[in-house]
Amino acid sequence: MQKRVVFMGTPDYADKILEALIADKDIEVVALFTQPDKPVGRKKVLTPPPTKLRAEASDIPIYQPQSLKKENYELEIVAMEPDFIVVAAFGQILPQSILDIAPCINLHASLLPAYRGASPIQQSLLEGDKQTGVTAMLMDVGMDTGDIITMETFDIPSDMLSFELFDALTEVAANLTLKVLHNFDSFSIQAQDDSQATYCKKIQKSDGEVSFDSAEKLFNRYRAFTPWPGVYLKSGLKLKKMALANVNGHYEAGKILKIEKEFIEVGCQEGSLYIYAVQPISKKEMEISSFLNGQRLDVNDYLA
Repeated sequence: MQKRVVFMGTPDYADKILEALIADKDIEVVALFTQPDKPVGRKKVLTPPPTKLRAEASDIPIYQPQSLKKENYELEIVAMEPDFIVVAAFGQILPQSILDIAPCINLHASLLPAYRGASPIQQSLLEGDKQTGVTAMLMDVGMDTGDIITMETFDIPSDMLSFELFDALTEVAANLTLKVLHNFDSFSIQAQDDSQATYCKKIQKSDGEVSFDSAEKLFNRYRAFTPWPGVYLKSGLKLKKMALANVNGHYEAGKILKIEKEFIEVGCQEGSLYIYAVQPISKKEMEISSFLNGQRLDVNDYLA
């Protein structure tokens, strides 16, 4: 007998999980709840979430509430007779009245209780973590505070960028979702240790401004904030491609230490970086050699 699932999710991360649910012959997705269409780009074109497009292609009923707390969907969801409600990056906190309908399973892209909140993938990179993962939990009315069903770990390569980690954890989450739904009764559910909880905030464009203090921290910000909001100096110069040169030396911040054909080495107060490409204000991304030539910069000058 097929398991009936109400799915709640909005961005690409959720879309891949929805795709896996739809493809599973033992699961029937009876409805999608997602965020309302939003204006995108300079022309503010009204654009549907990725999950909406997938649901439309599979003739799944779609609901786009402004607020589940203010709009009464409980009776409609009860009538759908779901065995599970699966939630992944939905963007709203579920009221208790919906949590009580069926087990509400959330897929959070961290090893809870670490990094509760809106940006766990970026936070793991900011912290320079070697390992992260996805946690399947039973939702409650708190922010990522529910009991843990199970989790899967993922080892982070030292040069992995946030969009690459998003892709990797999306695959982990999709597989974990199916594992949990098919074996739900076999898991030993455990409460989170709130004393070990850490939190992460929604990323703002201003978080991308950096300085040449610590090479390791700057590189981790680059990893976390690629592609958005990117990292940029106070002057507005965007640092588009870089690598960590060393973490131990002490140099004048922003000083050009070495110039090679494809990169330059720039000193930080602690450590140094290889920079391969930059983007000046109102210009396209360019190789660092082109930028140096245009600005007439050489060794011992400063990148600013």
